[in-house]
Formats: sequence, C-alpha cells, structure tokens
Amino acid sequence: MNDLSYAEEHTIGLSVRGATKVYPGTLALENADFDVRLGAVNVLVGENGAGKSTLMKVIAGVEQLTAGEIFMEGEAVSFADTRAAAAHGIGIVFQELNLFPNMTVTDNIFIGREKKRGFVDVDTRAQRSEVSRLMARLEHDISPDAMVGDLSIGEQQIIEIAKALAQDARILIMDEPTSALSSAEVEILFRVIEDLKKSGVGIIYISHRLEELIRIGDYITVLRVGRITGARSME
Repeated sequence: MNDLSYAEEHTIGLSVRGATKVYPGTLALENADFDVRLGAVNVLVGENGAGKSTLMKVIAGVEQLTAGEIFMEGEAVSFADTRAAAAHGIGIVFQELNLFPNMTVTDNIFIGREKKRGFVDVDTRAQRSEVSRLMARLEHDISPDAMVGDLSIGEQQIIEIAKALAQDARILIMDEPTSALSSAEVEILFRVIEDLKKSGVGIIYISHRLEELIRIGDYITVLRVGRITGARSME
C-alpha cells in the first residue's frame, strides 16, 4: 500500500522502526514504522484509540518505547524525556492545553528554558520581545504580560503554538491544533505552517477534520489498532 516515489522530493528527518508500546493490559503500538519528511506536512490519521497520540508522545520524549528504535539522520536516538527530544529539535503542540493559568504568557512560553543575562539573571526584556514577535507572526494582539487564565481557550491554544515555535523545532508535532481555533485563526495557523515548510521544518499533523488534511497534507500515514496500514503521498 506504500507509494512514496513523490517522497524523493523531501529528506527524511526522523524515522521510527518497529515501534511497540505496551501498557498494562493494552498494546498501544505494534511494530509500527513511521517516517517524517522535512519541509512537508506529514499527516497521521486513525480512529480514536488507534495509537496516534502514543506514537507522538514517544517521538516527543513523553513516553518511551517498549521495543523499536528512533533514527535521526541515520543515527539511533533515545529520548528519556521531553528535554532530550527538544535538544534534538523536536517540539509538540499538545491536544490538551499544558499551560499555567496563574502565570503570564511570557513565563508560560519560556518556563524551563529561560533566556539568561549572564548565568543568573533572567533576561525579561529579551523574553518579552520574543513573545511580541511570536504574537505578530501568529497575527494576535496578546500582551506578553497577560495572565494565561484570563485568555479565551482559543487564545490559550495560540499560546501553545507560540511555545512550540519559540523552540525553533526542526520537527514539530501538532496534535489537533485547530480544535479550539476560530476559522480565522485556522487560516493564520495554515499560513504559519506554509512558512515553516519553506524553512525546512517537518510537521506531523493530526486532525479529525479531513478537509484540513486534504488541504495542507503532503504525506499521509494511517494507523489502525496500533499498526500502520498504509503510507503514501497525498497526491
């Protein structure tokens, strides 16, 4: 079912081979192979419970494989946690919001990786400036000093996306990123995705909205009950 001659246009930035993930009483992934091509949107589809989020959590360092390997540029890599994955250029926009409502937008975006002035002081001005740039890129007038708890759910989703963009990820996972966005915000996100593709970022995109996948996808991989059942170009 594989037909990837079109794939020669894009370099594979990350490969998962033989991915198996077992939870107590549950086989979430079974011998799954998955490739992420750079400068392209790599669509991953499947029913609820197919294993999509599990595979993404493995790639992002949230979970570890029971068996199988991950390769980047031909070399085997292992991500003990999200920081290890981020150090390899992997970012993720979680389907579930992962923000602190009692902290500012700036603090949420840079928590755990603050910009430093010297070795001690946090460079607050540089962080706020970066957040303003990100908000301009996402075409939102959200103050860097706004409390996240005061924002709408759609605005909080924008902050999640900004947090991932701030990491300059080479591979960016988007798990249902439009679920809380308005139609206008979806259009903004798609423009950002096109910009990321042009800069060589490989995007993994999960969504139940088929019209989105057809519009922006370059490659599609299908998961069913933890197994890959097909992979080909969207053409």
